[in-house]
Amino acid sequence: MHRMFVLILPWILVLGAEATAQDWAKKLFQTYEHEFGIVARGSKQEYAFVVTNPYKEEVHISGVRSTCGCTIPHVTKDRIKTHEQAEVVVVFNTRSFLGAKGATVTVIIDEPFYAEVQLNVNGFIRSDVVFQPGAVEFGAVDVGQGATQKIAISYAGRDDWEITDVRSANENFEVTLNETSRGDGRVNYDMVVQLKPDAPAGYINDQLLIVTNDSNGGTVSLPVEGQVVAAISVSPAALFLGVLKPGQSVKKRLVVRGNKPFRIVSVRCDDDNFTFDTSDQDSKPLHFVPVEFKAKDEAGQIERKIEIVTDLGQGFSAQCVANATIKR
Repeated sequence: MHRMFVLILPWILVLGAEATAQDWAKKLFQTYEHEFGIVARGSKQEYAFVVTNPYKEEVHISGVRSTCGCTIPHVTKDRIKTHEQAEVVVVFNTRSFLGAKGATVTVIIDEPFYAEVQLNVNGFIRSDVVFQPGAVEFGAVDVGQGATQKIAISYAGRDDWEITDVRSANENFEVTLNETSRGDGRVNYDMVVQLKPDAPAGYINDQLLIVTNDSNGGTVSLPVEGQVVAAISVSPAALFLGVLKPGQSVKKRLVVRGNKPFRIVSVRCDDDNFTFDTSDQDSKPLHFVPVEFKAKDEAGQIERKIEIVTDLGQGFSAQCVANATIKR
């Protein structure tokens, strides 16, 4: 009996370690499924599964694979340090496939432990509706400028087919729809999508829902992408200072960019343990600001807002947030 226990125990330990590694790896992901919905043939369909490393150990993604050619995955960064993020981007191939499609994407992690995480995607690719181009892509747009893009929509099937509405949860879009032709089972529309000039700075990753009079599958999604670029921006937007002991100092650097030359007037922070070097007074579109932080005696988490003030006047400033952990 004793010998049997000795033989079985290593297997129990191995299985337990594998289960622990799998659970550890799954906590890197915010979600494990995505539904593309009903999409048009040739439309651009992508989804990014965010991977965040909350652990001290560096995570290495050694590969990704898909069970179907209708889904093409790739990783934006294979090594993820503490508090860093990466993305597993899944591209839904709407040009080569039609109908109901789904796939399981396996993310393979080999450091600090071996584990596999399964992500699932599904969608339905219509053959009778085509968007040209396959997405609304505004590109980089300066704050206050706005942008427009024209999309041609083609349908082949019923003579009475029509678009009844275009919907979006994003209030910064305005859509104008114009029917250009109808006959012999074919219907064509021109759709103009406008990004309002007062849209706030940041990335745009949204969609329009094209509502039709189809009895089944009455909506078709169209992705909208772009970036509204602030007049002044600072990176990183989240400045991680690390895990420090009381009294320990750390030095970092902020990168401040503008769409025209500027000077940095001051750097504001309500914590005297931060010091900033603003001795560079040249007017230019790119500045590097050295930052030094000295940890207090009290242990715990800190989070402080840093504001960059420029000589361009009100509204031409930028902010970031600094984080640190102080441990005795």
